[in-house]
Amino acid sequence: MAYLQLQDIRKSFDDAHIIKGVDLEINKGEFIVFVGPSGCGKSTLLRLVAGLEPVTSGKVLLDGRDITYAPSGKRGLAMVFQSYALYPHMTVYDNMSFALRLAGVPKAEIKTKVEHAARQLNLAQYLERTPKELSGGQRQRVAIGRAIVRSPKVFLFDEPLSNLDAALRGNTRVEIHKLHVALGATTIYVTHDQVEAMTLADRVVVLRDGLIEQVGSPLDLYDRPASQFVAQFIGMPSMNMVAAGAIPSFAAQTGGRLPGDGFLGVRPEGLHVYPGHGAGVPGRVDLIESLGNDTLIHVDVGGVQLIARQNERTPLRVGDDVGVELNPAVLHLFNREGRALAA
Repeated sequence: MAYLQLQDIRKSFDDAHIIKGVDLEINKGEFIVFVGPSGCGKSTLLRLVAGLEPVTSGKVLLDGRDITYAPSGKRGLAMVFQSYALYPHMTVYDNMSFALRLAGVPKAEIKTKVEHAARQLNLAQYLERTPKELSGGQRQRVAIGRAIVRSPKVFLFDEPLSNLDAALRGNTRVEIHKLHVALGATTIYVTHDQVEAMTLADRVVVLRDGLIEQVGSPLDLYDRPASQFVAQFIGMPSMNMVAAGAIPSFAAQTGGRLPGDGFLGVRPEGLHVYPGHGAGVPGRVDLIESLGNDTLIHVDVGGVQLIARQNERTPLRVGDDVGVELNPAVLHLFNREGRALAA
């Protein structure tokens, strides 16, 4: 039996239907990431699980208990917010211990829990500081520590890294992963950043317009997207999409499986660009992005914009004539509604 179950969860604000019927089962100890574009409902869904918003209909079950209408403080969950939500006048120790003091936990137990969490988060030397004396990354770790000391059944993270710079975001992402492994906790994490989703999740839940578009492991979603939406949302750069009639020689390599009104998809690493017109479909280089370990080559093929990724540096320049070939073994086919066709 699943540890956390969402059964036909719906949420409306007057005539605006935000969550339109979500069913999801989460196993104990899983790291689940909700991902999707702005406005897809991922943060709202998290707040419904947390009890910060009432559901319009549906059920939330935790470890066999119906918590749909339980107060947020009685659900056995702990939430880490994007804004940190720390008390500016309190020390790190007081911020981390506040919920325990309100619950009447003995002082000695509070001290043990806070100091243990501080050691896990490399905050032991900062316990007497106030939030204004800390960096953004340290403040976020304090917010995480405040959740840890409560020993919740489920951790909820609402875009916790979006206020950090790129380098610090990467470091903190690694820390969150290590912490999850060490605690063995069940975690739901909301982000719009697909890199966070791909690197942190056991399973990714892709949301679109208040509904689940696809659920699966990061590589399942990358290798076997159920729709054009997932195919282009997961992966950076996103999957190249070519209408069936736009590049006939590409469509011919599908063996007649591509409908005339369908779309062919290929990841950037599935395209190969050669100097001159000796191989493949003729095109012209529009842009080259040299990323050090990778090179992204933007090519115009008869008015169709494609991006190829290669692991080596290129002598090509903008404006060069090239030939473009695709690897037929890694093609994705979609019908006109954008749903994946069986291989």
